[in-house]
Amino acid sequence: MSRFTKMVAAAAAADHGPATRGLVTGEPHAPRCRSWWQVRECALRMSTTLRFPGESEEVPPVRRGDAVAVLAARPDSVVPAVQAVWLAGASVTMLHQPTPRTDLEVWATDTLRVTRMIGADLVLLGEPFHEFAPVLAEQGIRFRDLDELSRTETAPSEEVPTGEDALALLQLTSGSSAEPKAVRITHGNLHHNTRAITAAARLSPEHDVAVSWLPLFHDMGMVGCLAVPMALGMRLVKVTPADFLARPSLWPELIGRYGGTVTAAPNFAYAITARGLERAGQREFDLSTLRFALNGAEPVDPGTVERFLAAGAGFGLRPECVVCAFGMAEATLAVTFAPAHSGLSVDTVDAEELRTSRRSVPVEPAEEGARGFAMLGPPLPGMEVLVVDESGAPLPERSVGRVLIRGAAVTPGYLTVHGPVSATDGNGWLDTGDEGYLVDGQLVVCGRRKEVIVLGGRNVYPADIERAACTVEGVRAGNAAAVRRDADTRREHFAVIVESRSVGDETEERRLRKEVAAKVFGEVGARPSTVLVVAPGSLPKTPSGKLRRGAGAELLA
Repeated sequence: MSRFTKMVAAAAAADHGPATRGLVTGEPHAPRCRSWWQVRECALRMSTTLRFPGESEEVPPVRRGDAVAVLAARPDSVVPAVQAVWLAGASVTMLHQPTPRTDLEVWATDTLRVTRMIGADLVLLGEPFHEFAPVLAEQGIRFRDLDELSRTETAPSEEVPTGEDALALLQLTSGSSAEPKAVRITHGNLHHNTRAITAAARLSPEHDVAVSWLPLFHDMGMVGCLAVPMALGMRLVKVTPADFLARPSLWPELIGRYGGTVTAAPNFAYAITARGLERAGQREFDLSTLRFALNGAEPVDPGTVERFLAAGAGFGLRPECVVCAFGMAEATLAVTFAPAHSGLSVDTVDAEELRTSRRSVPVEPAEEGARGFAMLGPPLPGMEVLVVDESGAPLPERSVGRVLIRGAAVTPGYLTVHGPVSATDGNGWLDTGDEGYLVDGQLVVCGRRKEVIVLGGRNVYPADIERAACTVEGVRAGNAAAVRRDADTRREHFAVIVESRSVGDETEERRLRKEVAAKVFGEVGARPSTVLVVAPGSLPKTPSGKLRRGAGAELLA
């Protein structure tokens, strides 16, 4: 057994009895709690069936080292299925899920390409995707029904031994349907990051309750909000992204109902929830138990965090519970956490100095041209962060450069359609693709290097443009994209795409274009070449909800 699977087994053994912590699923209509012991017993039976299918089954047996893909959303079936695959000595790949706007023919082709890339002979198919079974069959992808698998009465067998270097996850990267690429996460990676997260967040299986709606095909959902609680034996209340998006108030409701202490989400979810809290009655929610609310997976906007805290104050939300963080699938999940119980810390710098001299010069928040960045904390135990210039030389604090990471949780590499690819250099450093700087040992991330817009020798970050655009009334919060155009030319410029419910109203569109251009000019000193107003849901995003700025060019075309 790997150290990670030993943790999972020990947690199940400790959660065996009537006073279970366990896994809660089925909210809000049919809540059900199973102890981690019951989850493991179900997983052991499922694992046996996967390893030893009957002669009548037209599916291959799962063997040690195999890759198994999962296409399902319901946590009650996904969670034991993930354990079952690990118990069989195989790795899990959570396939990206189609949305209502997905072209199913394209999705089926992409899914086939991904399953071939990872070498999966089997897909575990569950709700709400049973209707795609004929699509998979037509593409020659063999599958098993998760509901049937979970009802198996096969006697459980012992787990297949796994080593630290054995693959546990093949985590598809954002946008990988266009060019499939999977991050190879080993059992050793999972163990190290789980231990580091536990220490940094001060997690306690006896006292903490995690509440999550995050998708399990995303690293923060799979690792942070499933693998970690499972390995510790914490109570985990799990619903789906569709549940949250259909009724965002469900998230704070569940925190109050179960006494949630730990949760996590990207910045946009805190913006949505803040609006809901502002409209809610004073007795509607109880957020007084929440002690660790992680904001990560996309750029952290201090304004959004402050609005969330202000809106939640009337419901008992404590300002010190917010934890700003930096992570990525290539690090299994977590790289840095702001210190627990310290709340939001903002580094306020001169925006023009940042763009022209690539130095973060501190200024007072009230000064003209001030720009606030959330401080994302120091590296977790076992992780290192280094900021270097273009030649690879380390930079002093407050100098902006390339952010590199190194540590026991960092992936050994990628799996691509062209085969395995290393992710690190000869010294073990991984280039995150982000620009940032260090201050007092804490990381500050400015933006993605490939998305930086160069205007007259100044580096402008898309997030600054998008934040300004979203302050215009009528622009949907978190739904603006700055698109770099004519990159690496002498006449590089940018366009802005905003979502609005006023699309089609010529007068309103004219106002939006004018006000967005003015707000952006006031923020970065340059006007967009184009402001395009589109309908809600039009902006291209990855399956985990991040903006695909590069794909925005298709809308402009």
